[in-house]
Amino acid sequence: MVVPAKNEAGRITTVLQNLGTLPVDHIIVVANGSKDSTMREILQMRLPKLQIISFHECLGIDVPRAIGAKMALNLGSDVVLFVDGDMVGTFNENLMELADGIMLKRLDMALTNCYPVPPRHIERYNPTFQWRLNLNKELGLDKKISLSTPAHGPHAISRKLLEALPLRELAIPPVAMALARKSKLKVDVATIIPHYRLGSSIKNQIHTNKIIDTIVGDCLEAIAAYRDEPRIRQWQSNTYLGYNSERRFDLLDSFL
Repeated sequence: MVVPAKNEAGRITTVLQNLGTLPVDHIIVVANGSKDSTMREILQMRLPKLQIISFHECLGIDVPRAIGAKMALNLGSDVVLFVDGDMVGTFNENLMELADGIMLKRLDMALTNCYPVPPRHIERYNPTFQWRLNLNKELGLDKKISLSTPAHGPHAISRKLLEALPLRELAIPPVAMALARKSKLKVDVATIIPHYRLGSSIKNQIHTNKIIDTIVGDCLEAIAAYRDEPRIRQWQSNTYLGYNSERRFDLLDSFL
């Protein structure tokens, strides 16, 4: 279990209490760049399964996943679950369904369907939905996984995937999915958690806009990677950077 955490004071305790009841061998918390009491709250938990990797600097979005995956690989894990440090919802049964997707159904990437009902009218104009679908169509997965993506909701990956892909690619989740598909690894939905049940923290509109640009750009990169084309984050006259420029690949590479 890999849990990225940055400035999650008041939430991380709930998240770890929920996860602490699961039959997993390790809970790897990747704490990075926190300026609040997140680290103190993690240490106060005293969970026997807890493994903590702490970075003084911010790693940037999704980079902690790759850091945690490397540690999980070193610990001999056969299944790695990813849950964000702000997801205070109760969905442990779903997490076990993700793990079963890897262990019993022999998936290599087990995804969560966060939109079992089509997005509301206002959300349909969010370009992330169109680009998530564009990517899934490109990969020939749209009939199976619809809008699902490793960029949204808990998901799990196999040791086979960890050994097949460069670990740094996990820092851009849609790219990891595209490369998994390219490598003939099995990708499918293993559970359903409607978005509102995740309990993710509510952020401001500036953050929302940057997340949209991040995911659209990630999907564009993923399509390019799948086609063996130069990776670009541009469509027509727009470049979708979002938080990508804040991903600390330098710190990731030195850790790997």
